[in-house]
Amino acid sequence: MQSPLFAYTEQQTQDRYAVQNPQLLRVALTGQDDVLARKGAMVAYQGLIDFDGEYQSQSQRRSRAHTGEGLELMRCSGQGTVYLANLAQYIHVVDVDHDGMTVDSVYVLALDSTLHTEVIAVDSQYGISGSGKYQLNISGRGKVALMTSGQPLMMQVTPEKYVNADADAVVAWSSGLRVQMQAQTHSSGVMRRRGNTGEGWELSFLGQGYALVQPSEVMPPQHAVIGQGLGAQYGVGQQGAHGQNQNNVWSR
Repeated sequence: MQSPLFAYTEQQTQDRYAVQNPQLLRVALTGQDDVLARKGAMVAYQGLIDFDGEYQSQSQRRSRAHTGEGLELMRCSGQGTVYLANLAQYIHVVDVDHDGMTVDSVYVLALDSTLHTEVIAVDSQYGISGSGKYQLNISGRGKVALMTSGQPLMMQVTPEKYVNADADAVVAWSSGLRVQMQAQTHSSGVMRRRGNTGEGWELSFLGQGYALVQPSEVMPPQHAVIGQGLGAQYGVGQQGAHGQNQNNVWSR
């Protein structure tokens, strides 16, 4: 049997995480450190690999119930190779260091079990709940595999050069950055402010670090909610900028 398909063979590498192709992640397990992966993300594996639903403490379950933010994880352990993917999204491996990373959990494919995750609230300076107010903070030292819809843009933020981005296109940012969100209180306000451009909520990043932006304002289909009218048009549905904006500016 012959076919160009035989060119898509397994990557030979000693790296623990390897991007097999832009939409498929290969993770090597040696029986020592486990990997936590999004439930249902395994597409193939070799060797003696065990998959278990990741235990969550009572506080973690309570936090997820109240915020809706969090990761549904499975623990991958044993010796062998596991291949992970999700809806053919593009995969990027990031080294997390002491600076930490803030990300929406919908964009996380896998991470080292040694990393610490915590749901954080991004509150309004006026004390009013805001759009996207819950995010996932990842700290410690290790690797995280992120997903994007299309090839992303990594933008550097410096004290002299801050970055603005559409709130629905932002994937992650350095935890040390200060974040502000410019928004209107309702959809008609977005129309008045932006006219017929279709633009509305935006994030401003200030400080020293990076912001990762994807070329899409739509979250992955398994979390998307099909809205109607203005909510769908301006990304202010339940998943558009998390769709619960009630304030003009929030900061962390």
